[in-house]
Amino acid sequence: MTLILSNDDVERLLTMPDCIEVLEDAYVELAAGRGISRTRSDCIAPTSYADDAMYGLKSMDGVLPKLGISAIRINSDIITNPMIGNTPRRVKVPAAPGGRYVGLVLLFSTDTGEPLAIFPDGVLQHIRVGATNGLGVKYMARDNAQTVGILGSGWQAETQLSAACSVRDIKEIRCFSPNKENRESFSERMSETLQVPVTPVDHAEDSIRGADIAMCATNANDPIFFADWIEKGMHLSSIKVAEIDVNAVRAADRVAIHTHDTEPIIVVAKGATNYEDNQTKSWEMAAALDFDSFPTLPDLITGAAKGRENDAEVTCFLNNLGLGYQFAAAGSVIYRRAKEEGAGNEVPTDWFTETVHP
Repeated sequence: MTLILSNDDVERLLTMPDCIEVLEDAYVELAAGRGISRTRSDCIAPTSYADDAMYGLKSMDGVLPKLGISAIRINSDIITNPMIGNTPRRVKVPAAPGGRYVGLVLLFSTDTGEPLAIFPDGVLQHIRVGATNGLGVKYMARDNAQTVGILGSGWQAETQLSAACSVRDIKEIRCFSPNKENRESFSERMSETLQVPVTPVDHAEDSIRGADIAMCATNANDPIFFADWIEKGMHLSSIKVAEIDVNAVRAADRVAIHTHDTEPIIVVAKGATNYEDNQTKSWEMAAALDFDSFPTLPDLITGAAKGRENDAEVTCFLNNLGLGYQFAAAGSVIYRRAKEEGAGNEVPTDWFTETVHP
């Protein structure tokens, strides 16, 4: 039988510490060549939804033989690029019936090839991004780091803070985002969730000043963190390359990236002009910096590279591109626990297999 799970199931079955632990082990496998991950692929096309919108079909996959799991994540998106404040933002539109998004994770067995589980990608997506940057904090931030300044108050920011608190004894958090109501409600909610005081502030610099860890968790297409905000011993963390200004990255003593893949495989249909206008900024930093010279997260975990040598160093982790491999690793935990607890709904595997030779 194949399991059908919901986002609610995923949120209940996978904790942040669990995700950090399984990813940490999976990166050891990846570094040794025993795990494999294919570069993300984006197909961009025009859409009739709106003049300023694009259609995107995204896929990313990976195989983790140690756990007997492979995974593919697929997104079918309507994408817009509105100006929010003074910054262009990449915004997905819930255009599917019922005002919903479309993203799926499919898990397969590497022993039989059969489909094991199908579930939405939304909750796992932001948990695995948080866990990735959390590992950056674990291997690069000072051991005595206690304060976090975060730019952003959306769904990605939640798991960034959860991950930081999972790997460091965080005592104080300050949050800035352009929308006052959003940052205030976010701060109140996260204070209760994390049992750490989260204070909303009126200016981006106010959240960063004096922070041991500076986290960027936005959908901005332009830099939101700058070199003159850096303080001695600070760790910089970003969920996308466009968030931290190139000069700030250059000012860091040590820089690590998630992967040496600098951008997705991108295929653009004629007429999708909005992509060229708004999306290429996300990958310009790789051209401005020598990404090949930076160690990757697996390098830090395996000890092939050091994340920090002393408390005075400024370190920077760029989560430059996600990996489908992460969905196989975290998906293995979700599937195992779902089977143990009888979670989800089982449907016949025969619905997804065939007797005709493909």
